[in-house]
Amino acid sequence: MQDKKVIVTGGAGFIGSNFIAYMLAKYPNCRILNLDKLTYAGNLDNLKGVKNYPNYQFVQADIADKEIVFGLFNEFKPELIINFAAESHNDRAVNDPKIFLMTNVIGTQNLLEACRAFGIGRFHHISTCEVFGDCELDEDTKFHEKSAYNPKTPYNASKAAADHIVKAYFHTFKVPITISNCGNNYGPYQYPEKLIPLFVTNALEDKPLPLFESSKNMREWIHVKDHCTAVDLILQKGKAGETYNVGTGVEKSIEEITSIILTELGKPESLKQYVKDRPGHDKRYPLDSFKIRKELGWKPEIKFEDGIKETIRWYVQNEGWWRRIKSGEFKKYYDSYYSKLKK
Repeated sequence: MQDKKVIVTGGAGFIGSNFIAYMLAKYPNCRILNLDKLTYAGNLDNLKGVKNYPNYQFVQADIADKEIVFGLFNEFKPELIINFAAESHNDRAVNDPKIFLMTNVIGTQNLLEACRAFGIGRFHHISTCEVFGDCELDEDTKFHEKSAYNPKTPYNASKAAADHIVKAYFHTFKVPITISNCGNNYGPYQYPEKLIPLFVTNALEDKPLPLFESSKNMREWIHVKDHCTAVDLILQKGKAGETYNVGTGVEKSIEEITSIILTELGKPESLKQYVKDRPGHDKRYPLDSFKIRKELGWKPEIKFEDGIKETIRWYVQNEGWWRRIKSGEFKKYYDSYYSKLKK
């Protein structure tokens, strides 16, 4: 990866910004162009630690704008593309599915067209476990790379559609692609509409923690740093045309996560507030990550018990970061959305 020219899309978001920091620390001669639209969840404060690197640059642009994408490829001449750019919040997808289709589907297709036109060495697409649909809480099932897609929400469907397009460009046009399907990430710089940062920051403010009624629904959790190491390894050793599940096997329910947060912060269980389920609320989607472990030698390094405590401490210690976010657009959206869910 040393000396490679890389475009990272969505690099001002949670996972993308962590990945850029990881890459520049590990490969100091790697040249990275961060392409991000800076929608509500994009935050350049996430990149304060790398913004002065001489081999890092940022461009604000929309991957759904084909002309801009082609212009950047022509100017920067990248060798690798890692596509983190996505609208990713299920709740928002219920309210406005169209923006998810524009970014997640049309945007991805624009990037693939540019890769095809400019002969890019590898296009890596970040997907999600949610494309496989869900299974019952007591079901002895894990989704593997060949599992049928069965998305249940507009967000899931947009990511599933993007995966199919990525695979089609490999089979039809021989664009060298890889895909990774990952579980729920957690860690620093996650936008506080997501479960863990929302509940940690609400608890710090002594505000209610809104749990959906189906609070026993499970998620598989992975620390964002472990996700970054997996993507790095796929770029180095992954086979073009292949998909890799990135999972830990660590499943925790929404109820369990909430209790961990309250206990760690010394806050009362009375802060739990049960609200109506959102439409299409998935029960569980565990991943079989045997392939990436056997073929590429990847395994998660951060134990959940350590990672969740470290993450909670990060939000405690970075109050200025999340307060700036929660006082702006977020507050207007949050107040409106959750008021409708109260029983």
